[in-house]
This record gives sequence, structure tokens and C-alpha cells, in this order.
Amino acid sequence: MRTHAEMLAAEAADRAVRRRIELEELRSELKSPEQRILEWERVHQLRMPLKPNHPILDVIAIETRLTMEQVQAVQKQAAIRAAGIAR
Repeated sequence: MRTHAEMLAAEAADRAVRRRIELEELRSELKSPEQRILEWERVHQLRMPLKPNHPILDVIAIETRLTMEQVQAVQKQAAIRAAGIAR
């Protein structure tokens, strides 16, 4: 039998492994820039802002290992889709 402290430690280790896997998915070169950014949004429970010079774009680029140009291209497509939905 495991003690309560051991069970908590095992749960924390499991969460750490899941988190590491999630972060690796953000950077996977097997995924498109769109997929990486969607994964970033899911992991952080945030939406990528549509403002072209928003400071978080640098963070998104670093965490997804995309260039700023790639992030901005995905952002531009999201803005176009949002404008189409709003009409």
C-alpha cells in the first residue's frame, strides 16, 4: 500500500509527464503552424489575439518554434475567418 504522500507524488509525476508531452506537441515539426497554434491555445486555454503586434505573439513563436512570420500568417487567416463570421 502506498501512503497518501506517495500517491500525491505519483500524481504530480504523472502530471509533469503529461505536461512535457503537451509542450513537445506544440513544437512538433510534423504539425502545421495552424495545428501548433491551436495546440498552444488548448494547452494555455487562451485564444491567439488578433492584434498584429500583440506582445504574446513572441511567446507563441518561441513556444511553438515557429517564426514570427508564420505566427502572423496564421493570425491573419484567423482574423479573416473572424471577419467573415461577424458579417
